[in-house]
Amino acid sequence: MPIVPGVTDVYRALADETRRALLDELVQRDEQTLFELCSKLAMNHNLTPSRQAVSQHLDVLETAGLVRTERRGRYKFHTIDTAPLAEIAERWPRGKAQS
Repeated sequence: MPIVPGVTDVYRALADETRRALLDELVQRDEQTLFELCSKLAMNHNLTPSRQAVSQHLDVLETAGLVRTERRGRYKFHTIDTAPLAEIAERWPRGKAQS
């Protein structure tokens, strides 16, 4: 049975601008390597953290359940998983408007 991340982990992961930018890039195209994501951060978001820092951000996103990784040979591919976001949206459903 997979470990279900806590809502706190999701909020913590989303609190950082760089992690949100990483998710934005994975929404555009899944299965990206660390090198590809570092390049996209620099080109599209004017962010230039070290590869180690980006790797740490990806670890936080993975702990929160927002990113899945798969190793294929020498490369590790990252994919977005929006299920934890859907769980948050379902937690506070909108009530009927009061007349």
